[in-house]
This record gives sequence, C-alpha cells and structure tokens, in this order.
Amino acid sequence: MTVTLDSAAVAQYLADHPRFFEEHAGLLGEVKLSSPLTGKAVSLQERQMEVMRAKYNALELRMAELMRVANDNTVILNNFHAWHLALLKSSGGAAMARDLVDGLVTHFGVPQATLRLWNVAPEHADAWFAAGVAEDARLFASSLRAPYCGPNNDFEAVRWLADAEGMRSTVLLPLSSDGVTFGLLVMGSPDAERFSPVMATDFLVQLGQSASAALAHLRG
Repeated sequence: MTVTLDSAAVAQYLADHPRFFEEHAGLLGEVKLSSPLTGKAVSLQERQMEVMRAKYNALELRMAELMRVANDNTVILNNFHAWHLALLKSSGGAAMARDLVDGLVTHFGVPQATLRLWNVAPEHADAWFAAGVAEDARLFASSLRAPYCGPNNDFEAVRWLADAEGMRSTVLLPLSSDGVTFGLLVMGSPDAERFSPVMATDFLVQLGQSASAALAHLRG
C-alpha cells in the first residue's frame, strides 16, 4: 500500500532529521525552487542563500535604525544636560524664567518659546511672564494630564509667542508644583512636522518637571 505524505508531514520529517541533506547531498542540486527575486528556478542551496541574504539585509536595516535612535537620544541627552547647566548658572529670581526660555531656543533649536505664570509672588507681579492669562487658558493648563504636542489649534497660549501666526505645530507643557498648576510653557515651530502628535512625550514630561522645579520659587 502506498502511503501519501502531505507537505506538513514532509516538513516535520525534515525537522526531525536535520542531517537528511547531509546524507543525501545530491538532492541539494536537484531540488528546484522558484526564486521570488528573479522568478527563475534555483537550487535549494541558492534559495537558502537568498533567504539568508534577505535576513542579513533586514538585520542591517534594523541595526542602522537602532544606531540612529541611539544617536538621536545622545543628542537629546547632551542638550538636556546643557540646558540644566544653564539653569544652574542662572542668577535666579525673575531671571530664571528668561534663562529657561532662552535655553530651550539655544540648546534645543526650538524656533520660539515662552511661558506664563499666575498667582506669582507680589514682587514679580509686573514681570513679563506674569502678563494677564485668561481663565480659559488656566483651566486648559490645569486639565492637561500630559504635554500637548501637535498642530496649533488657535490656542490662546500660542498667541503669547512673538510670531504666533506663523506657528503650525506646538508644544504646551503645564507647570505644576504640589499638584497645583501655576503656569504654562509654550514652544512653537513653523514646521508642521516639528511637533507631531505621534512623538513620544517622555522627554517632554521630564522637561516640564525640570521647568516646574526651576520656576516654583516664583509662586506667591
């Protein structure tokens, strides 16, 4: 009686007998497969080389992507460090707000940045960063549970920037201390893709925490 083997049984047999083609080396040149690259019939050895080559190319691409991400992270880390050093060198007081904003432009290449604080100490009531903020903007800042990163949807806060009309993407970072929101940090760019909704916000969260800690002493 002839036993009919299906492809799964053949595959399982070869898996169970890894030395099969060593014992029947002649079959390697006789078995012909269709190449997905050329469409021509190739030997099993040639097809195996194509598969290995494709895997190698995929690994090369993956490695290149990992290297790019690592380099990008190194740049961000170095910029973050330089920004922190600038804050440590600040004379403090009201100057801290200006040094913080200027540092974002200098070290991160942010086209425009500014901030507003409310309920500040009396001695800072006339400072530029304490300029009037509508109640809606304060409520919006308090409602943010994560940084806003995306298109400029005509936010009031974006109008605080020098060239508000030219800003196509923006970042809005709430500033808080002891669970109370006391300000909003704004960054804007004329590039619609600079601040995209698909961007990871972990770094922005840390930036907001650092800014909040640096500015908390200006509260009333």
